[in-house]
Amino acid sequence: MPHYKEMGNMLTTGEVARLLGVPASTVRRWSDRGEVKAYRIGPRGERRFRRADVATFLLDRAIRKYLKG
Repeated sequence: MPHYKEMGNMLTTGEVARLLGVPASTVRRWSDRGEVKAYRIGPRGERRFRRADVATFLLDRAIRKYLKG
């Protein structure tokens, strides 16, 4: 779990979706599959994403796409 000081640097599902140009449901699906690391916070278990984890996810996807093509 990220340190409490890092929490302000985390992104919501909607923010990640806007950054990547995909629906929020796609971000949730990737999170459920473990493709992008999410942290659950608060009593409702809302997802938060570290910027570094989103960047790693994007790099991994780009590498896989490059190797396929």
